[in-house]
Amino acid sequence: MVFIASLLPLAWTLGQFIFGGLGANPIEKALHRSGDWALNFLLMTLTITPLRRLTGWEWLSKLRRMIGLFAFCYAFLHFMIYIGLDQFFSWEATIKDFAVHPRLIVGLLSLILLIPPTITSSTRMIVRLGIKRWQWVHRPIYLAATGGVIHYFWLVKRDIQKPLIYAIILGILLGYRLVMWVVNRLRARPPTL
Repeated sequence: MVFIASLLPLAWTLGQFIFGGLGANPIEKALHRSGDWALNFLLMTLTITPLRRLTGWEWLSKLRRMIGLFAFCYAFLHFMIYIGLDQFFSWEATIKDFAVHPRLIVGLLSLILLIPPTITSSTRMIVRLGIKRWQWVHRPIYLAATGGVIHYFWLVKRDIQKPLIYAIILGILLGYRLVMWVVNRLRARPPTL
């Protein structure tokens, strides 16, 4: 069910793209939707651990990998729409665009940061790397999510409501992790006499 639900935004956007439901600039609309869904899935991935710890719903862990892979898929789709449909694979135009808009560099770096966690998401890679190294390989997702939010902030001109919502949610999720890290460090400290 989660797999099918994760494909629905893509199917809806593709259907509207084909049948002219994306307005006067369908490429821009598809580009923005794919970026929104990449951020949505990134934040859903980051929400699973705190939600699991607060509720005790261990079954959520089984969904994290799939949701994380969809985050990468939508981010990659976002990039491909930009490169293929917006820039028509013109590397000269793309390089000029990158030089003028730093948000594109941040977006590309965020996508690149998602590649190692995507490649190592299988159970076989967890066994091969060991849980500690595997966790370190997956830490860049925090930077990728932060970069995605910055990318969005730099995109909008006036109405910052949506990127601000993403930033608040990300701040809460990262803040929770920071608090838990501090609490765990304090608990691990030997008692003083």
